[in-house]
Amino acid sequence: MKILLNAKIDPEHIAKIQAGFPAVQVDQTDDPEKAKTLMPGVEVLVTWWQNFRPDLPDYPALKWIHSLSAGVEDFTQPQVTEGKILLTNSRGIHGIPISEHVLAMMLSFNRGLHQFVKNQAQSKWQRAPLSELRGKTMGLVGLGSIGREIARLGAAFGMRVLAVKRSPGPPSEEVNRVVTLEGMEMVLRESDYLVIAIPLTAETRGLIGPKQLALMKPTAILINIARGDVLDEGALISALEQGRIAGAGLDVFETEPLPPHSPLWQMENCLITPHTAAQSPQYMSRATDLFCRNLDAYIKGEPLPTLVDPKRGY
Repeated sequence: MKILLNAKIDPEHIAKIQAGFPAVQVDQTDDPEKAKTLMPGVEVLVTWWQNFRPDLPDYPALKWIHSLSAGVEDFTQPQVTEGKILLTNSRGIHGIPISEHVLAMMLSFNRGLHQFVKNQAQSKWQRAPLSELRGKTMGLVGLGSIGREIARLGAAFGMRVLAVKRSPGPPSEEVNRVVTLEGMEMVLRESDYLVIAIPLTAETRGLIGPKQLALMKPTAILINIARGDVLDEGALISALEQGRIAGAGLDVFETEPLPPHSPLWQMENCLITPHTAAQSPQYMSRATDLFCRNLDAYIKGEPLPTLVDPKRGY
């Protein structure tokens, strides 16, 4: 079996795969042109996909693609969407860094840190109204592995947690109430912090737009760590400019990098990070372990732990 790792990855992680599966051949490159030369005969492609998007019909040996990210909205060629090539993702490894990123944004708004950093740069001693997270309501749009970890940290801070999930089921210990998308209006109205943590699919594209933003409290903060296209960015800009919501913490955007002319850059009530919420020194170690779990199941002919349903898109 030939495996191509189309990503920057440390030799120790490659060695882990080879040690666990000595019969497989592992090639690695993050250069898209070199990747094309290595693709013939590849059965398993491990990739980020952003820089290397092979025409899948050209590679009949390819049976399985493993995405190093959780989002798989770019994997849209018919061979994948029709289930002819298996697709797995790296869901389940992002919860720790992303939940800490979300809490950092919430605490920054709550304790005025985003404003105090600017004041410090100007040698400006100025206090501001501050608040606490305890007793506030967190609304989660999406309750997968990332959402659950965000909920756990929110509950640890004494927050009331509401969540929107496609198939709710009973709430976990950290979540006070779970509703379907049809019940999202209640979550929008009651949230002090609205966290978007839902996969980007045809169903969720533009899910949070002018109508949804209009339902939020004028004191509410919106945080998006999902995908930029889940949120109508123009509607958010209008809501922030007009004070219809109090602020936004954004890690993802409709266009990335965020264009220099975007009004978001200059907004005092907006925190911007460059799609880094999932970054962690442990990321590739966790991603390698997860791929190895999938590879073990693949070789044994067992169900793949993070198999993606191409119709749902996650």
